[in-house]
Amino acid sequence: MGKERLVVIGGDAAGMSAASKVRREDPERQIIVFERGPHTSYSACGLPYYIAGMIKDSDDLVARTPEKFKEKYNIDARVGHEVLHIDPDAGKVRVVERESGREFDEGYDQLLIATGGVPICPDLPGSGAQAIFGLSTLQSGIRVRQFVDQVSPRRAVVVGGGYIGLEMAEALVRRGLEVSLVERAEQVMATLDPDMGSLVSDALREVGVTLYLEESLTGFEVADGRVKAVVTDKRTLPADMVILGMGVQPNSTLAENAGLKLGEKKAIQVDSRMRTSKAGIWAAGDCVESYHLLMQRPVHIALGTVANKQGTVAGINLAGGDATFPGVIGTAVSKICKYEVARTGLREADLKVMNMPYVEAVIKSRTRAGYYPGAGRITVKLMAHKEDGRLLGGQIVGLEGAAKRIDVLATAITAGLTAQHLVDLDLSYAPPFSPVWDPVQTAARQILNKL
Repeated sequence: MGKERLVVIGGDAAGMSAASKVRREDPERQIIVFERGPHTSYSACGLPYYIAGMIKDSDDLVARTPEKFKEKYNIDARVGHEVLHIDPDAGKVRVVERESGREFDEGYDQLLIATGGVPICPDLPGSGAQAIFGLSTLQSGIRVRQFVDQVSPRRAVVVGGGYIGLEMAEALVRRGLEVSLVERAEQVMATLDPDMGSLVSDALREVGVTLYLEESLTGFEVADGRVKAVVTDKRTLPADMVILGMGVQPNSTLAENAGLKLGEKKAIQVDSRMRTSKAGIWAAGDCVESYHLLMQRPVHIALGTVANKQGTVAGINLAGGDATFPGVIGTAVSKICKYEVARTGLREADLKVMNMPYVEAVIKSRTRAGYYPGAGRITVKLMAHKEDGRLLGGQIVGLEGAAKRIDVLATAITAGLTAQHLVDLDLSYAPPFSPVWDPVQTAARQILNKL
């Protein structure tokens, strides 16, 4: 292949997965990665646990340092370097070394954009104040941890009841803060149906989080440049610090300015091989669209699992192979207070928008045989097509041992299995792990009764 030059923008999950795959397949390729932050290849999913103090050192979240990439893989990963502009016609990028301010151009034969996502921060009065934190990079997590360690804030307000918001609410309770959470929906965890989300809301209240549901953020009160309160459409909540947990949006400005086509939520349009609308430019991770296998349309889903897979697919193709990313069904899992929370496929709200006839079942069971020590509560919700019984979505909320059952449902949905197929599956059983009828099969039996 010769010494072609691959330039990667972004040094985390998708970017480094692709770069590493290209290196394994092509020892001669010149690979340069530009990462504007100080870290490469880290686990952003571990940030709430680091801030909570459960993980002592931020270095524990780093899979590979720039030095390791250079030494072991001969990948030139340059941290503290931000790409300012992409020139597709000239085949080069404009880069600034952030510490010195020096700007230079770097040419490429192939370019991979893996710029990730950025926290949603509405442009509201006071939104630029100090002590308002978004959480998306390791460095942002370090800043939050340092603030809690050094300033010892007493009151925190979390805005948004998604995964990051809920995990951070729990983390700050662990650190001894008085925590309030503002969510505009009727329950937290909008990726669940409200009846399942209510279980998570109850768990948060049990650990001391005050919930303000069906309230919208309208601004912030600021004094001496620092946030002092969060203002909603119903009240003002005093705050020493604020966490924005309102989700992430694609970091696609570079791509947009370079003339690449954008799609859902302004994410970069890519085909199944991770190619963009411009020849020689590829993209992967939280900045791109994914194809939803059930909705049969593009969606934007920001998950580390998806980013790593897309990066690997891009790397195989950049190295001359042939790989495709088939799509997603939105499988996700989290631990919120005492509960493990998981979901996959479509919610009831999605099915109603799609005008798809369906039946649903909600069952309560135990994670182990009822007589076995440690058997905990588990609630399973299952949706299936009303006409053929094909599985469409599943949600699980339960105590230890509950959540990974979602992988059975994700597999079944992806394979197009029906509720009858799920009942017929030869799943494992022993008292320490499950009742004789696993809860996901009990839910499927309820579906069959309704069919």
